[in-house]
Amino acid sequence: MHDPVRMVDRLVWRDSGQSEGARIIPEETALALTYNGGTYAVMMGTPQDLADFAVGFSLSEGIVRSPREIESLDIVFLDDGIELRMWLAQSKADQLSERRRHIAGPTGCGLCGIDSIAEAVRPTAVVAQGRSFSPQQVMAAMQSLPPLQKINVETRAVHAAAFWTPARGNVALREDVGRHNALDKLVGALAQDGISADEGMVLLTSRVSVEMVQKAAAMGAPLMVAVSAPTALAVRTADAAGITLAAIARSDGFEVFTHPGRISAGVATEEAAHVA
Repeated sequence: MHDPVRMVDRLVWRDSGQSEGARIIPEETALALTYNGGTYAVMMGTPQDLADFAVGFSLSEGIVRSPREIESLDIVFLDDGIELRMWLAQSKADQLSERRRHIAGPTGCGLCGIDSIAEAVRPTAVVAQGRSFSPQQVMAAMQSLPPLQKINVETRAVHAAAFWTPARGNVALREDVGRHNALDKLVGALAQDGISADEGMVLLTSRVSVEMVQKAAAMGAPLMVAVSAPTALAVRTADAAGITLAAIARSDGFEVFTHPGRISAGVATEEAAHVA
């Protein structure tokens, strides 16, 4: 139940006739995030990289400002799901009790259960300028993703979020049936490794909705690139947060919706001259 993928039997119908066989599909598991013994959220997700998810969710939600504020984290496997048990300092726990919410979050939704419109469209953090990138770097980063998506190679059914820098290439990639979960896992992975997001770009294999921009802003990412289109609210939010939002990334190019100044054809030439 807690493996990230599962082999299932299926019947195949084609124009040529009927056949039987098996297919690998992703698992989907209830993931309960608890703090100091109280449940804060229950999300449906892929049972993999769970410590990254717990830490990243805590950071994205503003529950903690650093992984160090999580005093302990236990991953408890239950018959009907997985509990991510975290303990915070009592002062943090008291603050959290004032804003605790209980969410049953399906994979397609990242805002289920919040109790006000104002919280859904809350102001985002404003990111620092960070570095600039060339169009060629953006394309190279996106083209590097498919072979690294191990679960998706097997199933063709999960999202990925990755972080890429010119110096290191793909620093980290995380997958999940939920696009929000994949990004939270990436946030947690970078934070635990002490990697700042201001020197690279966040890459998404999904559409860009407002909560994805909010998460990218919280981690301080200056540029996010996605294969699908953004929503109008996501564009407005990225603009207000100072994020360069590029989307509809294909093999022949991409579209930039906000703050295009970070993407410049001259960047690659300047870096090559510096190396020489």
